[in-house]
Amino acid sequence: MEQNKFCQSCGMPLKKDPHHGGTFSDGTKSELYCSYCFQKGNFTFNGTVEEMQEYCKGKMIKQGSPKWIAWMFTRGMKRLERWRK
Repeated sequence: MEQNKFCQSCGMPLKKDPHHGGTFSDGTKSELYCSYCFQKGNFTFNGTVEEMQEYCKGKMIKQGSPKWIAWMFTRGMKRLERWRK
């Protein structure tokens, strides 16, 4: 199985995840989702994809990213596995 390079919920590069992936309820690591989005088998954010985009843009801007970069990195979020359903 091919390893995902990006979280399939927020789009963050998985190599930047300090915990190296989210966790299932039994503690095993998720290869699809980062530790910010998926913990103990549950998603940490339960809004719509549009709300998630706004949340992620705000976090990126707060961390010092320019607004246009934040927009650029979140605009394709609807194509990620979690949101395609």
